[in-house]
Amino acid sequence: MGTDTLVPGVPTASEMMAMRAAHELHDRDVVFVGIGLPNLACNLARATHAPQLFMIYESGAVGAIPERLPVSIGDPALVTDSLQVTSQADIFQLFLQRGLIEVGFLGGAQIDKFGNLNTTVIGPYANPKVRLPGSGGACEIAVHARRLLVIMRMTKRSFVETCDFITSPGHRMPGGKSRKELGLPGAGPTTVITDQCVLEFGEDGEAVLVELHPGATVASVKAACGWDLKVAKELRPSRGIDASATTLLREKLDPKRLYL
Repeated sequence: MGTDTLVPGVPTASEMMAMRAAHELHDRDVVFVGIGLPNLACNLARATHAPQLFMIYESGAVGAIPERLPVSIGDPALVTDSLQVTSQADIFQLFLQRGLIEVGFLGGAQIDKFGNLNTTVIGPYANPKVRLPGSGGACEIAVHARRLLVIMRMTKRSFVETCDFITSPGHRMPGGKSRKELGLPGAGPTTVITDQCVLEFGEDGEAVLVELHPGATVASVKAACGWDLKVAKELRPSRGIDASATTLLREKLDPKRLYL
């Protein structure tokens, strides 16, 4: 199980999440790229097994091929050699809402067992303990993306029985309605990548533990989860995490550790 202490050849928690997320990306996938670890995961995938990954940034860069790690979605590096630079409205209306985005990335302050995400408030909406950034494009991505990858560190504060507010819909609402009943076109969350493990979703829409990162155990995962997490009958060994990718992240992709 990774920590954030740098040890030669041993990935940190953030590095493991970036590597595991990159493993979910395939060559020629059309990806709606966010800032932070999703950005790093996409650039890692491009540098290794998916050189023709097609990246679209919320700021308007379509088919971006950045020569260096962008520090934000407004970084000028995204414009150079991109196929198109357009408005944010066109990104959402002509690409995302038309169903052209194959993979989206999201995170949040809270996630529940059905993959509902909260990026709005902690506590009651009318009188919150913490007011968060809100949706931005997160709800649209959760509704329309054909596959949705979620990257979050696993703690009982973030993996909760019930979200204080649902910003982005998962597979089933608290009242019991499913995505199909609500008419949501995208697949919803398909994979949740944490610093300890990987979760996927069963036919009932509930999260299931399917994969453990090195050093993690079923007990340690359950101790960090706010509900009685289901466990697959056969757990997979961790995938996509290796020393060569660790070196690439540290020496080439993010040597200044902007995201890591």
